[in-house]
Amino acid sequence: MERALLHAAEPSGIAPHEAAGLGEAEARARLASVGPNALPEAPPPSLVAVFLRQFLSPLIYILLAAALVSLALSDIKDAVFIGAVLLLNGVIGAGQEYSAGRAAAALRQLEEPQATVVRDGHQRVIDARGLVPGDLVLLEAGARVPADLRVLAAADLRCDESLLTGESEPVRKAPSDDAEARGGRAFAGSMITRGRGRGLVTATGRDTEMGKIAAQIARRSIMQPPLVIRMERFSRTIALTVAVAIAALMGIGLLRDMGLSELFMMAVGLAVAAIPEGLPVAISVALAIGMRRMARVHVIVRKMPAIEALGSCTMIATDKTGTLTRNELTVTDICLPDGTLVDRGLASPGEALPPDAHEPATRDRLVALLRAATLPNEARLIEAEEETVGIGDTVDVALLEAAQRSGIAGEIGADREPVARIPYEPDLRYAASFHRSRDRVRVFVKGAPETLIAMAGRMADRDGVVPADRERLLAQKSALAARGLRVLAFAEGEIATEPDGDYGEHHLVDLVFLGLAGLRDPVRQEVPQAIADCHSAGIAVAMVTGDDARTASVIAGQAGLVFDDDQVVTGEALRAAETEGEAALDALTRRAVIYARVDPAQKLSIVMSMARNGHFVAVTGDGVNDAPALKHAHVGVAMGRKGTDVAKESADIIITDDNFASIVRGILEGRVAYANIRKVIFLLVSTGAAEVVLFLLAMPLGLPMPLLPVQLLWLNLVANGIQDVALATEGAEGDELTYPPRKPREPIFDRLMIRRIWHATAVMGVGSFAVFWWLTSQGVAEDAARNLVLLLFVLFSNVHAFNSRSEHHSVFRQPLRANPFLVVGVLTAQGLHIAAMYIPWLSGILGVAPVSLAEWSAMLGIASLLLVVMEFEKWWDRRGLHPAAGQQAR
Repeated sequence: MERALLHAAEPSGIAPHEAAGLGEAEARARLASVGPNALPEAPPPSLVAVFLRQFLSPLIYILLAAALVSLALSDIKDAVFIGAVLLLNGVIGAGQEYSAGRAAAALRQLEEPQATVVRDGHQRVIDARGLVPGDLVLLEAGARVPADLRVLAAADLRCDESLLTGESEPVRKAPSDDAEARGGRAFAGSMITRGRGRGLVTATGRDTEMGKIAAQIARRSIMQPPLVIRMERFSRTIALTVAVAIAALMGIGLLRDMGLSELFMMAVGLAVAAIPEGLPVAISVALAIGMRRMARVHVIVRKMPAIEALGSCTMIATDKTGTLTRNELTVTDICLPDGTLVDRGLASPGEALPPDAHEPATRDRLVALLRAATLPNEARLIEAEEETVGIGDTVDVALLEAAQRSGIAGEIGADREPVARIPYEPDLRYAASFHRSRDRVRVFVKGAPETLIAMAGRMADRDGVVPADRERLLAQKSALAARGLRVLAFAEGEIATEPDGDYGEHHLVDLVFLGLAGLRDPVRQEVPQAIADCHSAGIAVAMVTGDDARTASVIAGQAGLVFDDDQVVTGEALRAAETEGEAALDALTRRAVIYARVDPAQKLSIVMSMARNGHFVAVTGDGVNDAPALKHAHVGVAMGRKGTDVAKESADIIITDDNFASIVRGILEGRVAYANIRKVIFLLVSTGAAEVVLFLLAMPLGLPMPLLPVQLLWLNLVANGIQDVALATEGAEGDELTYPPRKPREPIFDRLMIRRIWHATAVMGVGSFAVFWWLTSQGVAEDAARNLVLLLFVLFSNVHAFNSRSEHHSVFRQPLRANPFLVVGVLTAQGLHIAAMYIPWLSGILGVAPVSLAEWSAMLGIASLLLVVMEFEKWWDRRGLHPAAGQQAR
């Protein structure tokens, strides 16, 4: 049984039965009747549709043509084999794509929106899908309106309805007697840009205004990740190059009087060999695996390019509260204007207030301060299952807990109903509430010390209300901040009743300053090591906070940031630099490590300046005003727990636990995912190129075709088709955070990749040609020579799969148990080939036959030369002897 302990009063203008909300039983009954609050979505493609899509490829059309030609020439065996290969390729591709799609859909479910409702008189957070007509919903800046609502109460509430109307100007919302008045309704999908409010759900799901246009918004995106698009473009470029090579080989074949059918089949086989048709699918699988791994470390990727971008990140501009710290604020100190410090009985319920806190003068001022902390407060404490739970903003919860633990909560008067509120907004830096007191109205304000000290003309001293000593108050604030405490100030005042109820900021003058509260938020235990890992990885870290510079400096030091005093920059200094121009601002951000008392709107200026200084910036954010910075940063990182819907939708990734260490783990997994993509590309491109080299060397010298078209199909669509996906599951090598970030514009085919491809291609292509030439020169029959060359190429691909596990580490450093999928893939590819030798009908189609153990061992020995060459190259690079090794060879 839950019961409210201490909370801010309900806003006026809501009928008692509405303020209590629906009962849970009634809500469940309505949900069963009207269905979930969800828009109709385009169903995901079925497995059959995904399977059929595998045949929508130019290369598949070529293979189909080859099968038809084989049938026309009465070569039934080849036609059947090509058909079987096409079917197997479709099954493998469909399985990979369908699995990747299911994984992406599962990750999207982690982003399901939530809504804050009042049910049975208690505030709670539920999945927005569970909303029903009649629910009482709480609205606040940064959230998306979860359903169509009738506005019951509003405090400066404004909604961006551009998704529905196309108008970019936010619309002010307020209660209205006209049920159809647009200003009195909030619509599903619109974004709350400012203020607070409450609304009664009038329509959900397809019955909302948004639901009526669901047909246009339910279309599935056809956009692909940029990396996949680049690889498809690369595949087309390779196809054109191969077409030129094939034309040259066919010209040579015609000069040698080879038959057209034979030349056509050779061209088909070479096209299959050289064009990395499976590359986009393999990369999609690698990206999907990377997304799943990142989700396991609390990083949800909303936009595929973020996986690439994380590998290039050189700067993280991070929030403090909840990201570097645990977001578990506790009031530890209260400083009254005369310097009286109350520092016990607030952080722990088992302690008592110090004796001087019970002196009448001190006690009265303490009660006044806690009253100002409690009344303009939107949190609440409830008792559930023998424990007290706080609901709402962590700062507000901490203040309510301090009031409760003080033992004088009964004297505060937290049940006073406000006649008006000014909700806290980052740009205001304060919150206020107005309460009727006989024929007057009392004002209570909490917020940033500098803001409230400027509002206060008086202060509550031991001897009564005296003129405010602003220098003394600022010194008290600095003393608390120097201990790493987050400092809030409190004030009160009294004004005349306004007949029209128009209470606002213009009333917040000549207030009585009541004192300061210091709140401690401990640094997360794992953060110092995470920051050290960033520095090892060549990633700078800057802290951006709205807190005082002294508080920020202490917390930054505890978190592991290293800085000098001149590297602490305030929002005021930023504004001054901005007035002088971009050059002055860039000079300031070039050295800054800590940004204190920064407005959220200034984050964008900081991010843009960092980018001009050459950084690839990841920035964290959680509020409405963080959205521009999140959107324009190279990588926008939204907080999953405290982040607003606006922030999440502007970000590239979401950190579900709001933990800085998770960002670093995400960077690690992002680097691993990108490295795996390079490994798959290296394997497929080099093996395909080697087969082309084999033909380019053999055909001009008058040798017979070294491999038959069906053998090329077998080699590329069966053997490599198994191993490339297994390679995409490779885990971290262990040193990903020890080398600098990848340059943002560095192509995948950098000098290191191109050099390694050339070397691997030369070894495999020239080696297989040498074996074929030697065998034919020794009088070995063509079929027997092809049988051994095909086995050699399968062994080359097996060895090369292990070579591809790391660009710069020895294959012997990578334990086999780290990637059992690759071991199984290699054994499966080799096992299938050996089995084909002993299956009569398959061996006849492929033109293969069993080999002796000596022959198999000889081919394995030759294939091992590839391992030797690649190991020597890696050793050479690690010694720094080759200029093309780049930053990867470390």
